[in-house]
Amino acid sequence: MNAQAERIRLNDLEVLPQRFAQVRRHSMTLASPLSEEDCCAQSMPDASPIKWHLAHTTWFFETFILEQYEAGFKPFHPAFRVLFNSYYNGVGDKHARPHRGLLTRPALDEVIAYRHNVDARMLALLSSDLPVESFVALAKLLELGLQHEQQHQELMLTDVLHLLSCNPLWPAYREGKPRATAMAAPLRWCAFDAGIVEIGHGDDGFSFDNELPRHRQFVEPYQLASRLVTNGEYLAFIEAGGYRDPSLWLSEGWDWVKREELAHPLYWRETDDGWHSFGLHGLQALDRNAAATQISYFEADAYARWAGARLPTEAEWEHAAGTDKTLTQLFGTCWQWTSSSYAPYPGFRTADGALGEYNGKFMSNQYVLRGSSSATPEGHARTSYRNFFPATARWQFMGIRLAK
Repeated sequence: MNAQAERIRLNDLEVLPQRFAQVRRHSMTLASPLSEEDCCAQSMPDASPIKWHLAHTTWFFETFILEQYEAGFKPFHPAFRVLFNSYYNGVGDKHARPHRGLLTRPALDEVIAYRHNVDARMLALLSSDLPVESFVALAKLLELGLQHEQQHQELMLTDVLHLLSCNPLWPAYREGKPRATAMAAPLRWCAFDAGIVEIGHGDDGFSFDNELPRHRQFVEPYQLASRLVTNGEYLAFIEAGGYRDPSLWLSEGWDWVKREELAHPLYWRETDDGWHSFGLHGLQALDRNAAATQISYFEADAYARWAGARLPTEAEWEHAAGTDKTLTQLFGTCWQWTSSSYAPYPGFRTADGALGEYNGKFMSNQYVLRGSSSATPEGHARTSYRNFFPATARWQFMGIRLAK
């Protein structure tokens, strides 16, 4: 055993069990305000029931770690391999995504029992006397599984928000009133020179494969807005007829707006008392100083054109985020659309096996978002992170940062 491997092993032996328990516990904390009925319903094909999220994240550890490393492995339930497989063709058959809400069985309590069972087995495995080489490989898989669960923790909040928005009672996920937003600072344009910049993950910490390899790109001179577009600014776009002017929209976006009869962001409602927005605290008066969220790529692009600006490329966003400390709301408010199609970086390679399906096969017909949102778990964000969604997606916490 070399010294580096010894340090990795000793550090992971102390940290990984605690980190595993903390991440797994947080998923259950997110589900705790919900009823069993809340956890079983599916509001649209792109969203999943909370019960499915709780089971699928458990399936990941059972399928990719316990099945490989646990002595005498036996699945908790053989049928779960199909029921809670998301998109891994290399693992086998899958239950159709649009029909996850029809899985009234297993019941929520059995899914929770599944979590407890797998958690106990994982912690036992982490305390077992594995060879160093096996432990280092397991630790890498475990970190991927934890990062994967953190992705699903954000999806749990966004999916349940969409579910609750379909209820005419406007039920709140969280009690109380949201914290009032301070007056938005005047928007400044931060200028950056032309040149060759490096983007992509470049340190020793965790990254997903789509953040690699770090590479060079050339950028022309550009400017980036110091903050995000606010609700008040987006309301001005609506009142100026933004949703009625085809000259502002990409052709496919305009067809979508007309087909869906769209006139405002997803969770906005106009009542006799003015504009309101629905969020995790229920239906609230529109906070005009807060960042506009639940905005699709098509809406973000149309707003930018109306404002005499554009959306940044992901290279511009990452370069600016790494060099200008005066930029605000880069993280923790909402994901920010870029004009960059989701595509592989030069030299990108998918991993062997089923885990190679994690990101690469989705590099088609989607756009990249950067930053993180108020629903992103603490410690999950980084400057090189590449989120991605289709141009019509808007149930996530997605917003707008302008560029010129």
